Amino acid sequence: MSDENEKVRLSKLMAEKGICSRREADDYISRGLVMVNGVTVDTLGTKVDRDVKITLEAQALKQQKKLATILLNKPIGYVSAQPEPQYIPAIRLITAQNQFGDSKLRLKPEHLQGLAVAGRLDIDSQGLL
Repeated sequence: MSDENEKVRLSKLMAEKGICSRREADDYISRGLVMVNGVTVDTLGTKVDRDVKITLEAQALKQQKKLATILLNKPIGYVSAQPEPQYIPAIRLITAQNQFGDSKLRLKPEHLQGLAVAGRLDIDSQGLL
């Protein structure tokens, strides 16, 4: 049997397709918010064919729309993690005016709530956060 025909865990497939993370998928599945080929799936560990149609219920879609990934090219002179009294935190650079013009997502204040930096650059470094 080829890899193409093997069944995979639904949560893994959802992550591979970019629908959500595996953890989010498990949460949505356990809450009955995932449909496979029009049928609600609420059992964790369910295996499916790779070519199934996966849809999320409105409640899960609403949760997904609240999430955002933000890329920032931090310049020298800003701190990337915890702000220090004498330095400006890089999060202050994240504004609607600095948003990439082709993005369909509009930056909202709730996107910045709970935002965590992936990686760390010191004040004398520049680069992608």
